[in-house]
Amino acid sequence: MLPSVIFFRALRVLSAVVLIPLAMSSCAARQVVIVAPAVNVEQTALRLEDHTRLSDPVRIVFDWELNEAGVRVKGRGVARIEPPYKARIDLFLGNNEPVLKAVLLGGTLIMPPGAPAQILPPPDLFWGTLGVFRPDYSAELLGGDELEGDALRLRYAYKDGTELHYRIESGVLRTVELLESGSVVQRVELVMSAESRYPVQATYRNLAAFRELKITRDRLERVESYPADIWDPIGGWR
Repeated sequence: MLPSVIFFRALRVLSAVVLIPLAMSSCAARQVVIVAPAVNVEQTALRLEDHTRLSDPVRIVFDWELNEAGVRVKGRGVARIEPPYKARIDLFLGNNEPVLKAVLLGGTLIMPPGAPAQILPPPDLFWGTLGVFRPDYSAELLGGDELEGDALRLRYAYKDGTELHYRIESGVLRTVELLESGSVVQRVELVMSAESRYPVQATYRNLAAFRELKITRDRLERVESYPADIWDPIGGWR
């Protein structure tokens, strides 16, 4: 049996036996100090969307590390990104064995049947790992808050009551959080640098599942437009 198959089966078993107190302890809320209600939040959202909008096709090579219930695995990965909102992620083990591929087209995440979709964030947070501010078009902007440390928070809500919070510092996206019943259940945290609009490091945490995926950028290359068939993750490894 392939190492990747063994690993992801082990993850499913471990997810089922993780103690509830351990998982719940990872959901502890972080203190957020609100200074005042934010003004002109619609204009702020539009500026942030424009500032983080994809402009050129790029190829990002990165290292990744997955930690679930104390089990760790790592490898290399490639992200191919193209305007307006197209992204493809391929993950490989250290021996170059492919273990996961996924395509994000706008707000739709596409993966082959049977792929371990649970290790990737949902679309809004997925875009966040790339430093892109793109709340789903169905999400309603509830408002914003000025936070301590000159930070700003934008709050969105889905029709099912789930909320999406974006934290911005100095005009740069830093954190994206998914909340259910007022508690953070998933989070993306970004480490940015002045020389690039793409994160140096992105960490995705599913707090309820006690799972963490860390992506660290190795290099970034500007490329020509990608062939159309790479946006089909079901048809083979290109």
